[in-house]
Amino acid sequence: MACHAGRYREGRPGVLIMREQDWKKATICVQGGYKAGNGEPRVLPVYQSTTYKYDSSEELAKLFDLASDGHMYTRISNPTVAAVEDKIAKLEGGVGAMMTSSGQAASLISVLNIASEGDNFLMMGNLYGGTTNLFLVTMKRMGIEARVVNDSMSDEEILAKVDSRTRLFFGETIANPSLDVFDFDRFVPLAKKAGLPLVIDNTFATPILCNPIKLGADIVIHSTTKYMDGHAMVVGGVIVDGGSFDWEGSGRYPELTEPDESYHGVIYTKQFGRSAYITKARVQLMRDLGSTPQPFAAFLLNIGLETLDLRIRRHSDNALKVAGYLRSRTDLVKSVSYPGLEDSADHDKAMRYLEGGMASGVVSFSMKGGREKAMKFMDSLRMAAIVVHVADARTCVLNPASTTHRQLSDEMLVAAGIDPGFVRLSVGIEDADDIIQDIREALDKCL
Repeated sequence: MACHAGRYREGRPGVLIMREQDWKKATICVQGGYKAGNGEPRVLPVYQSTTYKYDSSEELAKLFDLASDGHMYTRISNPTVAAVEDKIAKLEGGVGAMMTSSGQAASLISVLNIASEGDNFLMMGNLYGGTTNLFLVTMKRMGIEARVVNDSMSDEEILAKVDSRTRLFFGETIANPSLDVFDFDRFVPLAKKAGLPLVIDNTFATPILCNPIKLGADIVIHSTTKYMDGHAMVVGGVIVDGGSFDWEGSGRYPELTEPDESYHGVIYTKQFGRSAYITKARVQLMRDLGSTPQPFAAFLLNIGLETLDLRIRRHSDNALKVAGYLRSRTDLVKSVSYPGLEDSADHDKAMRYLEGGMASGVVSFSMKGGREKAMKFMDSLRMAAIVVHVADARTCVLNPASTTHRQLSDEMLVAAGIDPGFVRLSVGIEDADDIIQDIREALDKCL
């Protein structure tokens, strides 16, 4: 008992009681977010309602003045959704979370919450293709400029892209699909020096393998469609506020530090303190954009979260074995990218930032013979499926250059670590021997 004393508080004399706030991640996955009362449902209920009844108009008015807590309308919040948001916030170590209808919506709102027409922000050049299109094309139409940076640039070159209208720095813990690991030791100090909040997409690592907030990030987002759901059942996203950034001290963020006239002049930093960012995202942007997660979608996501700790470890174990096998097939495989491999260029970062060096279940590799060979390999798989998805329980495969990253230029593909023969293999939780046998047979048909 003594070795765990820090996780307990003293109850009756000589009795130690475990504190809920000190639960480990596996316990939070199962028990966090919802607690059944006496005689209440053991499983998180689905509150399938758009509206909520109040006994007086004054009570409802207080909600619209942001003067009291509660649910006014499901476009903004819902009890089922709120329980799952609370669980995810606990897993990431944040002060609050807001679910969205998709991962793309989470990426969009994370920027729009603190950037307006004429502003700009920094983005890593190896982001997921959909995010890259959102930032470089769609947000450009909104008058917000994304400025691309990468690991090869010097600190001085990166900081030279920062000006008085730069609002944030955006990166991915494990980039999709290049699998580059974000260098927190380098970029956290750079973001702080520039006075910018660091926003990290933690989709591939999940909070089980990495907590970016503990490493210095300020905001974390996920496409919950991936490992958090884990079963390819429901599209969704989430934004988690670390509550760590000094919005008032920076002087750059009037959205949070000056009156919001749409809420009778509320100043988010004054009224909500460390939760200012996520509160504004909910009551202003979710209210206006309506990127609302549905209660049943949150219910399904919660089922996935309950096994996340178990699944991501199995995904990682299987992926390491698969990566090792692919590395042995020098007859057809030109290169293999997986941070869990000891000779990977990103292995040291994986060991520093990812629990035990586990690097999730995605393995990227490049086929000799280019796109033609890559297509033949994928067409020859029998168990693994060709799908526009990644990171669920079943092994699946994709050629990003012709699908998810098809809109990128050749130069952008290179920057994202993609060539025509590039294959993104999402290793599932089936038996590793069966996965490898399926790959072996498909490769042999390419000889």
